[in-house]
Amino acid sequence: MNNYGFLIPANSKKSLLIFGLFRWFDLILFSSGIAVTLLLLLLLPVESLFFAIIALMPGVICGFLVMPVPNYHNILNIIKNVYQFYTTRQRYVWKGWCFTDGEENKK
Repeated sequence: MNNYGFLIPANSKKSLLIFGLFRWFDLILFSSGIAVTLLLLLLLPVESLFFAIIALMPGVICGFLVMPVPNYHNILNIIKNVYQFYTTRQRYVWKGWCFTDGEENKK
């Protein structure tokens, strides 16, 4: 290998993220959820438990969507991947264990 092999660190993608966790879309989504929550806290009578829960829902939901999880970027990516898996046609190509992959031997 002539000692020219390069080792790429496992966290090289994290340098592309803001604070090593978020994309711009994640921050915009989270900040808009917090803004709607603050607006609802000002407009709704939060003395009632029901209205307090309703007022806090946008911030909690947006925070849940941008929460980082292992092996994925965040919950929003998991939801997008699951939706794409179930809504697109899956095509599995049979490779099997045969040497010829189903083709006849031509002599």
